Amino acid sequence: IVLAAGRSSRFGRPKALLPDDAGQPFAARLAAAFKAGGAESLVIVSRPDDEDLRRAIEPFLPFARVIENADPDRGQLSSLLEALDAVDRPGVRGIMLTLVDMPLVQPSTIARLRDVAFHCAAAIVRPVHRGRHGHPVVFMRATFDALRRADPSQGAKAVVRSHAVVDVAVGDRGVIEDVDTPDDYVRVFGRPPE
Repeated sequence: IVLAAGRSSRFGRPKALLPDDAGQPFAARLAAAFKAGGAESLVIVSRPDDEDLRRAIEPFLPFARVIENADPDRGQLSSLLEALDAVDRPGVRGIMLTLVDMPLVQPSTIARLRDVAFHCAAAIVRPVHRGRHGHPVVFMRATFDALRRADPSQGAKAVVRSHAVVDVAVGDRGVIEDVDTPDDYVRVFGRPPE
């Protein structure tokens, strides 16, 4: 699951469509990473009527799809719950969640987190790079009801604090590199956004 329904107020334009160092929109880069990392499918949660985002991920259909959060101003948890409702079905063991402004995560990291999640008893698996927790985070089925009951003001953080978590050390700085502002973009990519 990629959350991409925020206002991007600190950046001033939709971060899902920002070009990475190869000119690929962040959302498309993440779709490629999740596909290469072995995800079964990908859901990207957008604001209503985001046709530009839909076009950006067309090359990844049917693996990736966009769903809308009709009222994204309710907060990040509301987008997570829209996605959870869209993917939850018998046989789903867990979800892997990230934010669209963290486009540098590597497919190998996604594959490693998935493998750890499937072979341990923890309810949550998250990457750690140089002592910092990052994304994507795996929430196993045991957390789904808690996510649905979570306080919107706390979001998924309260669920993380109340469940067994396995931290996985990774060498991938992409798990902690978020692009919230134009200055972050320059820091990460070495040039201003086009």
